Amino acid sequence: MMSRFSCFYLCLFFLTTVNAEITGFPFKNEKEEQRFRELSSELRCLVCQNQSLADSNAELAQDLRSELYQQVVSGNSNNQIINFMTKRYGDFILYKPRFATKTLLLWIAPIILFIVGFFCLVRFSKFKNHPQKKEIPEADLQKIRVLLQAEEEKK
Repeated sequence: MMSRFSCFYLCLFFLTTVNAEITGFPFKNEKEEQRFRELSSELRCLVCQNQSLADSNAELAQDLRSELYQQVVSGNSNNQIINFMTKRYGDFILYKPRFATKTLLLWIAPIILFIVGFFCLVRFSKFKNHPQKKEIPEADLQKIRVLLQAEEEKK
C-alpha cells in the first residue's frame, strides 16, 4: 500500500516538472498560453534537433522560449512569429518545412521514391510469376530416366 502512494507522488512530481517551463511565463489569458504551447511545439530546438522548444531543456531552448513569449505577449500573429524565427534562425527551426524551391526535393522525394519502388515491385514480380521454360536436352532426359529406373530396381 505504501509503494502505491510513493509511486503516485513520484508521478505527480514528474508531471509538475514537465510543465515547469511553461508555467514560468505569466500570460494575460488562456488564449495566449495556448498559442505559446502550439508555437513552442511547432518550433524545433536548434541544439537538440529532435525536440521541440516545449520539450527541450537546453539553455538555447529556454532563450528561444523567452523570445517566443515576448512575441506572443506583444500581440504578434503566429505567421509573424514564425517568419521572425525563420528569418533569424533559418528554416531548420521549423518541424514542418515550407514548400519552397529550396525544399522542393524534400517534398517530392518521397513521391518519387514511392513511384520508383512501385515500378520495381511490378517489374520484378512479373519475372517470379512467370517462370521461364527451359528446354532440357534429350541426352540429359535419357540420363535422368536411366537413374530413375535404376532407383526403381533397387527397391
